[in-house]
Amino acid sequence: MKIAIVNDMPLAVEALRRALAFEPAHQLVWVAANGAEAVQRSAEYTPDLILMDLFMPVMDGVEATRRIMADSPCAIVIVTGDSQQNVHRVFEAMGHGALDVVDTPALGVGNPADAAAPLLRKITNIGWLIGERNKRERPAPAAQRAAVSRKSLVAIGSSAGGPAALEVLLKALPRDFTPAIVLVQHVDEVFAAGMAEWLGSVSGHTVRLARQGETPQSGTVLLAGTNHHLRLLKDGTLAYTAEPVNEIYRPSIDVFFESVAQYWSGDAVGVLLTGMGRYGAQGLKLMRQQGYVTIAQDQRSSAVYGMPKAAAAIDAAAHILALDAIAPRLLEIFTP
Repeated sequence: MKIAIVNDMPLAVEALRRALAFEPAHQLVWVAANGAEAVQRSAEYTPDLILMDLFMPVMDGVEATRRIMADSPCAIVIVTGDSQQNVHRVFEAMGHGALDVVDTPALGVGNPADAAAPLLRKITNIGWLIGERNKRERPAPAAQRAAVSRKSLVAIGSSAGGPAALEVLLKALPRDFTPAIVLVQHVDEVFAAGMAEWLGSVSGHTVRLARQGETPQSGTVLLAGTNHHLRLLKDGTLAYTAEPVNEIYRPSIDVFFESVAQYWSGDAVGVLLTGMGRYGAQGLKLMRQQGYVTIAQDQRSSAVYGMPKAAAAIDAAAHILALDAIAPRLLEIFTP
């Protein structure tokens, strides 16, 4: 994979160089000392992946991510010294299209291979994502739909650009919106609680992590909160599961959508927002095949038009809407 580094700290750049050296298949193609330089270098030579710092002179990583994704899009992972202390900035960058976040590998502390492992694991996952090795068609669940509830549910999946899209969507829904909402956003579990808190603060809704064994509740927005998959069980409760292990991005939007198609018997809408790759498209198609309303975000309003495009290509979305039109459509659907 052709990789670029954007960081103004020489020690951080060296730590990233050493980490990448553990995987000979990775090629470092250029290094930029600030976001403005990265925007220029990306336009001249767009890599497969950029390892982007958050705080830099001239232009920070958030603005650089926004400009790169608008002008010469590619996969971006935020790599910063203390991501836990900067979660709001991380989500801003993810809202502009960054795919993931990881702490900068420690230099000269402990086993170098162990220090590099989290970053290399993220890069491997990104490789699967941008290589679209998940193009295989997934079979429909064998079991028939079972009656578990007559309540209403909005199932939402998002990835790159998702935090900003979710903010817009949730803000546009009134606080007394009746259906339960369950979100599956591609985000590492160490950031999930921070994302739930952030979404609640910016949207005005009650947002928290989904708990093992609970049922989706009206008036509460639940966010998948671990690196296991979230799924709906036959009895209507939510559960985290490691299976299927071959799903690279965790939690999987497809796994949750498929479980809704299989077990939810009340009213439901599936919504697939901005994201890279094809994740969620097949699950959305299964929801549509079971008679549920399905919506995909349109190209103009998507930070990354990958997942919604894949859904449109396989006729998984009954409606393809601009982001600001999705909330009004949900209100129409669920208004008696």
